[in-house]
Amino acid sequence: MTNHALDTPPLGRLYDVAGRRIMVHRSGAGGPPVVFLPGAGAVGLDYLNVHDRVAELTTSVLYDRAGTGWSEPVELPRTAAEVTDELRETLTAAGVRGPYVLAGHSMGGAYARHHARRFPGDVAALLLLDPFHEDMAARAPRQAREMLDQMKDQALPEPTPEQLDAARPAVTRLLAAWPDGAREALVDHHISAWRTGWLEGRNLYDQVSEEFRTAPPDPDVPVIVLSAMGADATQSQLWPEDVLREINAGKLALHAELAASFPRGEHRVLDDAGHGWLHEERRDAVLQALADLLRAL
Repeated sequence: MTNHALDTPPLGRLYDVAGRRIMVHRSGAGGPPVVFLPGAGAVGLDYLNVHDRVAELTTSVLYDRAGTGWSEPVELPRTAAEVTDELRETLTAAGVRGPYVLAGHSMGGAYARHHARRFPGDVAALLLLDPFHEDMAARAPRQAREMLDQMKDQALPEPTPEQLDAARPAVTRLLAAWPDGAREALVDHHISAWRTGWLEGRNLYDQVSEEFRTAPPDPDVPVIVLSAMGADATQSQLWPEDVLREINAGKLALHAELAASFPRGEHRVLDDAGHGWLHEERRDAVLQALADLLRAL
């Protein structure tokens, strides 16, 4: 398996953070800076197109957590405390001054909220893109909980070279809108590092969720929660249709409760975007939400 974490990133640069090299790509100027926290299995440059548009408004920052993308490898999974400590140190090393608007996707959304709870003075606002929530498993249908328990203990089979070659056209189509300088590097990365998302999420439903439950209270900052309720190819392959319908209903209710728990929280529902790529399928809605948050500040 190719280790792209040792390569030069196609964009951005590597910073020394607590003895590790962390990839940061920064564009734009002004503040408050917007910082994107990728979902499990995603990397900073997966958000490049929306990042470039945000950089027309303010400073925009993409980064790769250690063990992902072009940052230095580390044993996965990690705790939420390790991830949020690293983010704070990364932004300091890169000279990006807060407070920040944290835009977190999926698992990255949960990390963004955890960061705001641990370091409230660092965070001006939150954009949570179809975020993970610590009560999702408890709200999920029994069949989904049983499948999650089974998946957690399973070893992933190693794909054959033929299977990886067959996956390349689909990944290339997914990244067709990316600029030439980044597209091929991203395709190569996702083909070679396909198991990273599974590794990052192995402790999400127990150890990390317990960290979220015992964290300090949420700060009073502007928050927008975007729920992606459209079709998602990956989730459709993972869950039977009836189970996925129940999962999405529980997710929608949790997201509404999460937004309502903030004095300045707002919940927006996207019926035409899937979980994994809502930042591309509804880039306009993500940009509108960020513009609204920046205006509120």
